[in-house]
Amino acid sequence: MSDKAIFRLVWAVSVFVFVVVALLQSGLIAWKVIPDWVFYLPKVNAMINGTCTILLIISFFYIRKGNIGMHKKLNIITFILSSLFLVLYIIYHSTGNEAKFGGQGIIRPIYFFILITHIVLSAIVLPLVLFSFYRGMKMQVAKHRKLVRWSFPIWLYVTITGVVVYLMMAPYYN
Repeated sequence: MSDKAIFRLVWAVSVFVFVVVALLQSGLIAWKVIPDWVFYLPKVNAMINGTCTILLIISFFYIRKGNIGMHKKLNIITFILSSLFLVLYIIYHSTGNEAKFGGQGIIRPIYFFILITHIVLSAIVLPLVLFSFYRGMKMQVAKHRKLVRWSFPIWLYVTITGVVVYLMMAPYYN
């Protein structure tokens, strides 16, 4: 595939995911009967995010030491786990089962700040990660580095805040 075709594909996937998530958040799509295993998905997703955080940090140290092979392997694993996260996230939110944050006082605005920045940056990071991943797999090092200056810290923030949001929401899940 040409670079142009890849860019179109990345943008199409990014827009598709954004639209699907927006539709799910609107409540227009919901299951009639929710299987019990779906209620474990927030915890599973938090574990995936935590694992991705660790893998991203380890990958960063490997590339700093010049170990491109290990850096690449770790990023492929992280990419696969993040893709699994996205599928499970969509499954969970397709049920219409939404928990509400019940915290009061100073923790409430802190939670919503973390949540809002997490959501906004999640939408921004998807195409950045896809482009970074593509450039890295093609060994287009200069272009990969330019993208990773942005995608790495944003992806890391999103994986960390995903765990934080889960921990703050955990008492309110059914």
